[in-house]
Amino acid sequence: MPSAEPTGYTRVFAVREFRAVFAAHALSLLGVVVSEIALTVLVYGLTGSPLLSALTFALGMLPYLVGGTLLSGIADRYPPRRVLVGCDIVCAGCAGLMALPATPVAGLLALRCVIALVSPVFNGTRMATLTDILGDGDLFVLGRSLLRIVSQSSVLVGFGLGGVLLTFVAPRGALVITVCTFTASALLLRCGTKRRPARGNSGGGALVRYSLGGAREVLGNRRVRALLLLFWVPPMFLVAPEVLAAPYADEIGVGVAGVGLLMCALPVGTIAAELYAGSALSASARARIVLPLASLTLVPLTVYAVTPGLVPALVALALAGAGSAYTLGLDRWFVDAVPGELRGRAMTVHTAGLMTIQGVGMALAGLAAEFFAVSTVVAGAGIIGTLSCLLLAAEVRSTELRDGADQHVTGG
Repeated sequence: MPSAEPTGYTRVFAVREFRAVFAAHALSLLGVVVSEIALTVLVYGLTGSPLLSALTFALGMLPYLVGGTLLSGIADRYPPRRVLVGCDIVCAGCAGLMALPATPVAGLLALRCVIALVSPVFNGTRMATLTDILGDGDLFVLGRSLLRIVSQSSVLVGFGLGGVLLTFVAPRGALVITVCTFTASALLLRCGTKRRPARGNSGGGALVRYSLGGAREVLGNRRVRALLLLFWVPPMFLVAPEVLAAPYADEIGVGVAGVGLLMCALPVGTIAAELYAGSALSASARARIVLPLASLTLVPLTVYAVTPGLVPALVALALAGAGSAYTLGLDRWFVDAVPGELRGRAMTVHTAGLMTIQGVGMALAGLAAEFFAVSTVVAGAGIIGTLSCLLLAAEVRSTELRDGADQHVTGG
């Protein structure tokens, strides 16, 4: 049974291997943020095309689905440390080629695709490796939470720092910094983590068939599928106010400063709630709030129906972000539901699905805003998303009761 005592993040940092993974994660994020900004500026400078400049961001998300399904078997078929270090080396090599003056725009976009292709494999392998380093209990939940907090924080500070960097360094020079961050991450993972055997079958057979077989097994399990959807669906609707922040700021007349505040409110709420849930709540308390929080996290977006001013909108967004703390308890349920030999592929599918569905949410929100007011679109996302989350919560509860009954019969 989970401990009733609250537990904090300091226990996680006491694990030496996790400190290496944490530092590597921060360096990788720094490399990704710098490369995204530098590529956007570089492509626009070479072509003068806003479309191609924006495409560099889109290409950071679109290949996730391909990599997460066709290459997910790498996470289980090969030793995890080798996979993590290899992915970092591939990313460092791509960034190095991007920094070459002779690399054309088409080459820059293709290399961006390669980085995005290996990213879900890297992220999925790292998530599965955390269960080896921290176990599959409360320490794993806190470790995952810390990595998410770093990711959310990068949204707040990364782009600002990257913009400042580009005032002193040319875009291709900034890409050299990305090479260094990926290389440093690879060294940290190589020297700071233990060598472990592959989780799954390392024998013959086509990698794509092995990957697709794992994806089918993951999505074919009713409980695992329900948990994955509960991870994916709220973020799909939460991206609406972020992607529409600029037009909404124009709609209520708050200018460029308002855009920045609207884009920061959600991650601020997410970080604050995760820190509180991870440090002040026990494992059992985090489990109890999963379904209520997941069901209600999108409700604050419905305030957009009355076209609120800047301050009420910021409060609503912060509250919606705070609801994302449900993922701490959900992480534990997901690990418990997935067999150990399937974890690498399951985590990779999880990562790929999350990025893909957020991209779908962005596209749908933008399309809807072509026909309706931004306030109507965001409020609609809150309503439809809440109904979807209520149905998913009921499905998760149903699978929990069914699995409990099956265990009772088996154990009887």
